[in-house]
Amino acid sequence: MSKKVLILSGSPRKGGNSDVLCDEFMRGALESGNDVEKIRVAEKKIGYCSGCYYCQQSGGICAKKDDMPEILQKMIDADVIVLSSPVYFYSIDAQLKTVIDRTVARWTEVKDKEFYYIVTCADEERESQERTIECFRGYLDCVEGAVEKGIIYGTGVYQVGEINNSPAFAEAYEMGKTV
Repeated sequence: MSKKVLILSGSPRKGGNSDVLCDEFMRGALESGNDVEKIRVAEKKIGYCSGCYYCQQSGGICAKKDDMPEILQKMIDADVIVLSSPVYFYSIDAQLKTVIDRTVARWTEVKDKEFYYIVTCADEERESQERTIECFRGYLDCVEGAVEKGIIYGTGVYQVGEINNSPAFAEAYEMGKTV
């Protein structure tokens, strides 16, 4: 059965290591017959949530006028969501965290999703990525019916392109095929 897959690439570097893993995951998911869209979050205009809760009085419409309503609707419509972030100072990057925070406008509608995570970092140890994974899991704790399906750990990569020679490169493709 074909699924609607949304990949949220938090990488600020187009063609950066986590962005490349998103492409490989997408290639595998497409080959398996899924409908896949990748959004490069850094290329979108997304303001920070200011906690004004205008959205609570306006039926989920945010006071900020930017690209987030379109992204949020795609998250609501997706069967599968891939959250991808490079690790900066042991946590999720600002671009993707902003998207997660902005789902507050309609967060109860983002439900019954399968989630995959893609993380990359310069450190060789997976432990350096665990806080980022915990950030993702914290979000999933708030999403009704969320199911964590898989994690791609891209370790020991810093310069653009280093991921191409890592085990994570093949893992991303293979995991995408299992969607």
